[in-house]
Amino acid sequence: MAGKILVVDDEDRMRKLVRDYLAAKGFSVLEAKDGDDAVEVFFSQKDIALVLLDVMMPKMDGWAVLKTIREHSQVPVIMLTARTEEQDELQGFSLGVDEYIGKPFSPKILVARVEAILRRSGAEGDEALSVGGVCLDKGAHKVTVDGEELELSYKEFELLAYFIENRGLALSREKILNRVWNYDYFGDARTIDTHVKKLRSKMGEKGEYIKTVWGMGYKFDAD
Repeated sequence: MAGKILVVDDEDRMRKLVRDYLAAKGFSVLEAKDGDDAVEVFFSQKDIALVLLDVMMPKMDGWAVLKTIREHSQVPVIMLTARTEEQDELQGFSLGVDEYIGKPFSPKILVARVEAILRRSGAEGDEALSVGGVCLDKGAHKVTVDGEELELSYKEFELLAYFIENRGLALSREKILNRVWNYDYFGDARTIDTHVKKLRSKMGEKGEYIKTVWGMGYKFDAD
């Protein structure tokens, strides 16, 4: 089995469409029809690999569900939304969203996004990277700073890993988007800047290792 996916949407037709496409790829699919149902299902299951979460729902909306999940888990979350305003996307990323997919969407593209996230999160290997007191263990998906473990979202972890793997090199925002968010992610620089700001904050003094390269992007330099 390829993994267990929780699909949260108040539209029966939408859940069935997504379920059928994911099931055809070997995924085990759980469903929730509203925010309350989503939280109950999520915490009753200990091995959910990814959550597909609609924003506009009764009882609890997607933002409230995401906040609740993020208090306890860094499981990858893809938001499904008909709202694509910049402020909404920035709010989502600040809360720990990993990807956005706007409605209406191609089910095949959705499945491809799911597979890409799970492939990256599951194929990191056991390599550990350590520099300047920052230790990133890909196999355990864990980061420590001077021995203290950090609580990072999936995308924050991916971003830090990319920075450390390319330490000393100036990385353009375009390169970062292509590598961390995948080539087909239709985002822009604000996405990266929001994540970098949160990552720096969580790393404390070590956040200074992530240096801004004005007019280009960022560079990780512990020297």
